[in-house]
Amino acid sequence: MTDSDYDKYFDDPSYRNKKMKKKKNTKKKKYWLIGGSVAFVLLGTFLAIIYSGLPSLEELENPKPQLASKVFSADGELLGQYFIENRIETQLNKLPDHLIKALIATEDRKFYDHWGVDVTRFFKAMVKNLFSLSLAEGASTLTQQLARNLYELKVTRETKIDKGVRKIREWITAIQIERNFTKKEIIELYLNVSYLGRSAYGIEAASRVYFGKSASELTLPEAALFVALLKSPRDFDPVNNYDNALKRRNLVMYNMVSTGFLDKDEYDKLKQEPIVLASEKPNVMRTVAPHFMEYVRLQLSELADKYGYDMYRDGLNIYTSIDIRMQKIANEVAAKHIQEYQKLFDKNWSWNKNKDLLATLIDEAIKKSREYRSAESKENKATIYNRLKKDEAFIDSVKFVATRIEVGFVVIDPFTGEIKALVGGTNQIFGRGLNHVTGIKRQPGSSFKPIIYATAIENGYYPAFAILNQKFDYNGWSPSNSDGEYSGYETMRFALAKSLNVITGRMTISEIAPPKQVVKIAQRMGINSKIDPYPAIALGTSEVSPLELTSAFGTFVNKGIHIQNISILKIEDKNGILIDQFVPEYVQAITPQTASIMESMMMDVVDYGTGAGVRRYYQYPAAGKTGTTQNFSDAWFVGYTPEFVGGCWVGFDDHRVKFTDWYGQGARAALPIWAMFMEGAYKEIKIPVGYFNYSEGVDTVAFCKKTMDLGDPRLANNYCPEIIYDIINSKHLPMTCEIHTDKNVIIREERTGETGW
Repeated sequence: MTDSDYDKYFDDPSYRNKKMKKKKNTKKKKYWLIGGSVAFVLLGTFLAIIYSGLPSLEELENPKPQLASKVFSADGELLGQYFIENRIETQLNKLPDHLIKALIATEDRKFYDHWGVDVTRFFKAMVKNLFSLSLAEGASTLTQQLARNLYELKVTRETKIDKGVRKIREWITAIQIERNFTKKEIIELYLNVSYLGRSAYGIEAASRVYFGKSASELTLPEAALFVALLKSPRDFDPVNNYDNALKRRNLVMYNMVSTGFLDKDEYDKLKQEPIVLASEKPNVMRTVAPHFMEYVRLQLSELADKYGYDMYRDGLNIYTSIDIRMQKIANEVAAKHIQEYQKLFDKNWSWNKNKDLLATLIDEAIKKSREYRSAESKENKATIYNRLKKDEAFIDSVKFVATRIEVGFVVIDPFTGEIKALVGGTNQIFGRGLNHVTGIKRQPGSSFKPIIYATAIENGYYPAFAILNQKFDYNGWSPSNSDGEYSGYETMRFALAKSLNVITGRMTISEIAPPKQVVKIAQRMGINSKIDPYPAIALGTSEVSPLELTSAFGTFVNKGIHIQNISILKIEDKNGILIDQFVPEYVQAITPQTASIMESMMMDVVDYGTGAGVRRYYQYPAAGKTGTTQNFSDAWFVGYTPEFVGGCWVGFDDHRVKFTDWYGQGARAALPIWAMFMEGAYKEIKIPVGYFNYSEGVDTVAFCKKTMDLGDPRLANNYCPEIIYDIINSKHLPMTCEIHTDKNVIIREERTGETGW
C-alpha cells in the first residue's frame, strides 16, 4: 500500500468501506470454496461407503448363499447334512401355494406392484415410529429383506447412522434385485435364505427340523408358523414361547382372511389346531447313522482339494451305501443288547476290588479337567486337585464314564463292498463319541482264526486233517484251551468249531500256516493294520479295526475275492451335475475253493461250535467265528449269510476295565447283536433267504443229520450218522454210516479221498 492509499484508508470512510467489503468477499469465496470441497469429499466418502457394501452385478446375477450338503442313503432317504448354515435349497414349484399366500399377506401385500421399495409404506412407518426416535420397523419389502439376508447387510449392533446406511443399501440392492430377477425368483430365493430358528436356514431345512418332513408337505397352519418365525425366531419359538408362537401363527392366517386368501370359517377352524412338532426339542437335523456320517465326512474332507468343493457351503448331493432300514434295525438291536448287558456288568463290577484303578482314573480325570488345566499356579492346581478328589459327584462321573460298555457293529454287502449299516458307539449324536468301527483297533482274539485256517487250506491241508490237541512249549510260548481240556487228535474242522487254541497254535509253529504267509493272506483279504508275523498270531494278538476284520470275512462268501469297503457311491453338485462316481477295488485274495471250504467249516462254528448261540435268534444259513481276548477285554463275533457279512465288537474304551466273567465272551457279549440284526433284517425287510453256493472243484462235504430235522437239513443243529446230507448239491446221499459215539463231523473229503471223523 502506497503513502497515498494509506492516507485515504484512514481519512476517507467510503474508500475504507470499499476495501473492507472487497476483503470480506474474498474471504467468503475462500470459505465457500473450502466448504464446497469438504462437502464434496464427505459426499463422495459417504457414497463410497454406501456402494462399498453393495454386491456387484455379477453377484446379483449369481447369488451364492451357503448351502448345506445333503447326504442320501442307498434307498433314497435324506440321511443328514453338512453345513455351517443349515440350508437346503428348494424350488418354488415344490412349495405349497398357501405358504406363498401367507407370506405375501403378512410381509408384503404390494409385492407384485412395487419395484423393490414401497415408498408409501416406508413413510407411514417413519411417521408411526417417529415418536420412538428409531428408524421404521416393518417398512421393508420382501425384496429389501432378501437384500439384507442374502448379502449380510444387517449387523448385530448398529448405531442410528449404521441403520441409515443399511437402509439405503437395502433400497439400492432391492432395486437391483428387482431388475435382475422375476417376482417368482425373488420369493424362491427369499424362502431359501431366510433364517427360521433352530439353526435352520431356508424353508426346506426348517420344515425338516421342526416337522420332520419336506416343505412340500406343510399344512397351512405349519406354513403360517414359519411366516410367523420370520419376524423373530426367538420371540415366536414354538418350544420356548409356545403361546406367542400360536398367537402370531393365527395372526398370519387372519392376514390371509383380510387379503381374501382364506375363508373366515376355515380360519376359525384352523386357529384351534395346536402346534405339533416332530420332536419336543427340535434341533439341527438328526441322523440315524451319526458315526457313518462322520466317517463319510472325513473321506469328503480328503477329497475336497482334489475336486475343489466346500462340503459345508456348496450344497453337494452325496449318495452313500447305507440302507436306512438296516441302520434302524442295527441301532435298535445294539441299543437293546448293550442296555441289558450294562445292567449285567454293573451288577458284577466292584470298585472295592478295583480301588487302585479307581484312584488312577480319578487322578487322570482331574488332570485332564478344564478347571485344573486352566489354573496358573501350582498352589491353585493343588487346591483344585484336592477339592475334586473329595467331590463325590465328580468321582461318580469318573466311575460312570469308565464303566460304559461300548459297541462297534458294521454290516457290509460282500459282493459290492458297500457298507449297509454302521453303529459306531452308544452315543448317537452326530460329531460326538469315538467311532468303534473305524476309529479303534483291538486284538481280535479267536475271531482271527479263520484267516489261519484259510492259510492252511491254501497250503493243501483239509478240514479232516487231524492235529494233536495237547499243550506244547514253543520257545516259552504255551497257549491253553479256554476250557482247559485236552484230548487226542482232532480234525481242523472240529478245532475251528470249538476254537481250540492249542491246535491253532500248532498250525502257526509248523508249515501248516506259517506266520509270514498268514500276514500276506490277511493283507490280501483287507487287513491293513500292522500284523506281527509271530506264532501268537494264531490267537489274534495283533490289533485290527472291526471294519477291517468284517471286510476280510466278506472274502469267504465272495468266492475268495476281497472287495474294498465303500461308503460314498457318487457326488453331485447342487445342480445335479456329477462330480465323481466311485467303484471299489478288488483282488482275488484266496482261491474260490479255499473260500468254500472255510465257509463249510464256519457253518459248523454256528451249528454246533462256539457260535451256536446264533441259533437262538437266527435259523437260516450262516457262518462265522467268535472271539474273546485275554481277561475278557474284548468280545467279538464276525459272521456272514449268503447275502451279508457283519462284525461286532463289544468292550470298553479303557482297556483297564474288563468284563469280570464268562459273560464277557464273544459268544455272549457280541454275538447276540449280530444274530438279532440278521433275524430282524431278513424278517422286516423281507430279504429273500439264500443258500451258500460252493465253488467248482469242491466236491462233496457230507454231514450226518437227524432224521427228525430233515424239514430243512441245512438248518439242523444236531448231528447223527443215520442220514447223510450233501450241503454242496442240496440233496440226500444214498449212503449210511455206522453209529459213532464220538464227533460225527466229516465223513468224507472228496478233495483228498480220505475218510475221517
